[in-house]
Amino acid sequence: MNPTERNEYIKYRLEKSVETLEAAELLIKHEKWNSSVNRLYYAAYYAISALLVQAEINTKTHAGVKTQFFLYYVKTGMIEVELGRAYSDLFDWRQKGDYSDFFDFTKDDVQSILEPTKRLIEQVRIVIVT
Repeated sequence: MNPTERNEYIKYRLEKSVETLEAAELLIKHEKWNSSVNRLYYAAYYAISALLVQAEINTKTHAGVKTQFFLYYVKTGMIEVELGRAYSDLFDWRQKGDYSDFFDFTKDDVQSILEPTKRLIEQVRIVIVT
């Protein structure tokens, strides 16, 4: 990817992150807890994937994104550990909500992860800009 393509990709993924966060908030408003967890995860995932592309860190899977994010950003202190933990929770919760039968998140579950997700996305945006 050349620098122009990389910048366009980063911009696109950050926009997608904001759009997906807005969708999550609509789902929360309508008490669609499992779907809102899915959208919160993807909102964070899109922002983090933009961060990794900016650093020219290549990944092929969601697990790879998580691993590289922790290695290069959480362990180094560029992203707060608490926010890294929120992303890890979202990663696990999305799997559980999407693939486990007879499992439903609650309002309390979703409310507990909403603000950390917003803070994570904002912190990622700040790291990208600097």
